[in-house]
Amino acid sequence: MTDVDELVRAAEARWLAAFESGPTEPPSRVLVRGDTAPDAELADTSGALRRLSEFWAAGPALVMFWRHFGCSCGMDRAHRLVEELDEYHAAGLQVVIVGQGEPERASVYGSKHGITVPLLVDPTADVYRAYGVGHYQPEQALFDAPAEYLAHSRETGQSFLTARRAQGRPPVDDPWRAAAEFVIDQAGIVRLGYSYQYCEDYPDPRVLTAAAHLAHNPGG
Repeated sequence: MTDVDELVRAAEARWLAAFESGPTEPPSRVLVRGDTAPDAELADTSGALRRLSEFWAAGPALVMFWRHFGCSCGMDRAHRLVEELDEYHAAGLQVVIVGQGEPERASVYGSKHGITVPLLVDPTADVYRAYGVGHYQPEQALFDAPAEYLAHSRETGQSFLTARRAQGRPPVDDPWRAAAEFVIDQAGIVRLGYSYQYCEDYPDPRVLTAAAHLAHNPGG
C-alpha cells in the first residue's frame, strides 16, 4: 500500500464517521459583495505554502471552495472548469481552488481530472469557515439519493463507501462541507459570493465573468 493509499483509507474513515454523525455546522452564510476576503497560507499540491492574496494581487481572482475529492459533484465541476477556463482567463480572472485533504491526494485528484489551476488544501476547513462555507443539510447533499440515505445511517454509509471504492472514487473527508465560489478584486474585496444551495448548483460562468468585468471598474 502506498502512502497515498494510506491517506485515502484514513480519509474514508473520516468520511464514514462524519456521514453517520450528520452535519455538525450551520448551513453556509458566505461572504458577500463588499466584505474583505480573508487571506490565508495554504499548501499546494507540491507542499509549498502559498497565500490566497497572491491570486488577486494583480487583478480579480476566482477562489473556488471545492467539494470533497470523492464527490461526483466536484468531479463534474472539474470537467466544467476545463471547458470554462478560457472564459475566466479572458475576463482577467486568476483561478485557484481550495480543497480538503493533503497535498499528495490533491495532486492525484488534479492530475486525474485535468485541473491545471493551482489547487490548495485546507484540511482543517478553517479557511472554508472564514469564508462562511458551512455544512450542507442532508437534503442538499443527498437530494438525488434514495430516501433511506437521508437518515445517513452508518450501514448506508458503509454500503455507499464500498460501492464507490470499487468504482475507484471512494468518498473521503467531510461529506457535508459545502461548495462556494468567490470573485475577489485587486483590493481584496469580495465582488461576488456564490453559495451552492445544493451539491450540483454550479454557477453560470457568465455570472462569474460579469463580476470580474465589474471588478476591473472601480465604480462598478
